[in-house]
Amino acid sequence: MIQSLKSLLSQLTEGAENASNTAGTPDLAIAALLCQVSQADHSIDEQEQIAQTNMLMKLVNITESEAKELLSQANIRSENSASVYEFTDQLRELEQKERFELIQAMWNVAYADGYLDPIEEAVIRKVAELLYVNHNEFIRAKLSVVEK
Repeated sequence: MIQSLKSLLSQLTEGAENASNTAGTPDLAIAALLCQVSQADHSIDEQEQIAQTNMLMKLVNITESEAKELLSQANIRSENSASVYEFTDQLRELEQKERFELIQAMWNVAYADGYLDPIEEAVIRKVAELLYVNHNEFIRAKLSVVEK
């Protein structure tokens, strides 16, 4: 009886620890935010996937195979998440320049298929707000991608 109670208590404790760290590492959180943009319009285009991989490689300085593996994990986390907050919460320690680059990367993913869905823009706007990227920087990031 006591052993079964200890086992139950252990399972509950492990579950609480796992729930408190649902987004994983900062790199996984960045990848998940890129996934959130491409999943926003419920249509993930091949160009968006290529953009995700390229942007992730640039943002976190990893190889293409590492980026694809990280995006695979991030897709699952992103699909099962309730909001972007669980990912942005881990990224508040980023420098302002890194935050800007993340927003810029999200714009790259959103425009990769040649069409900007309003829901994609809403996701990027929400992430920018949660990361304290001011509106001027939000627009500057957008224009840097659109004008390419």
